[in-house]
Amino acid sequence: MACISEVQANGQITNALLFSTDVHLPPEQIVEYYQARFQIEFIFRDAKQFTGLSDCRARHLPQLDFHFNASLISLNLAKHLLYSCHSSAKSFVFSICSYKRWEFNKHLLFTFIYK
Repeated sequence: MACISEVQANGQITNALLFSTDVHLPPEQIVEYYQARFQIEFIFRDAKQFTGLSDCRARHLPQLDFHFNASLISLNLAKHLLYSCHSSAKSFVFSICSYKRWEFNKHLLFTFIYK
């Protein structure tokens, strides 16, 4: 168990208790691992909900491999496209919902302007 303390803007101190099975792991490393794990879970959640990661009925390994790669690459391409539009932002948070909203608004503007 490790503890991290942080001083808030109003002067109060907040503490966070961090637990790990590796007792020799420094607290900063535990936080880094947790942040990476959260990002990975976020990717899999979006892939399952929006890009069909769990919708494959194939049984053979090459077909499953292709399906999983196609699902995850579509998510990565959407993230890359949205990131390239927001490259000036210091912190960029991606969700497939943001991409869907962006594409819908783009289509709606195109419909209003050119038709």
